[in-house]
Amino acid sequence: MADATAIQPGADPDRASFSIALNTSRDLLIQAAGVIKTTVDLVGTIGRRVLADLMPDRRIRTRPRVVKRAISRYNAKGIVDRTTYKATISIGILTTRTP
Repeated sequence: MADATAIQPGADPDRASFSIALNTSRDLLIQAAGVIKTTVDLVGTIGRRVLADLMPDRRIRTRPRVVKRAISRYNAKGIVDRTTYKATISIGILTTRTP
């Protein structure tokens, strides 16, 4: 998909359709078309089908990206400062008794 959009001037790689490339490659695999070739065609059948049906340009983002808030504004277990919260670990060694 990237090779196909790089060949056509002014084509943005975001406009290439993954589903068209996937379906075309699945069809070629089932038909076993072009299994043995002497030359390498970077665009190939998949690239030609992707270029034939490019998606429309992406819309310009109207608002900046933001981190989504949690659904609830209330803390479930109270306020805990996770950056300075110290955890303690204790290890107990169990010995087996000999008869």
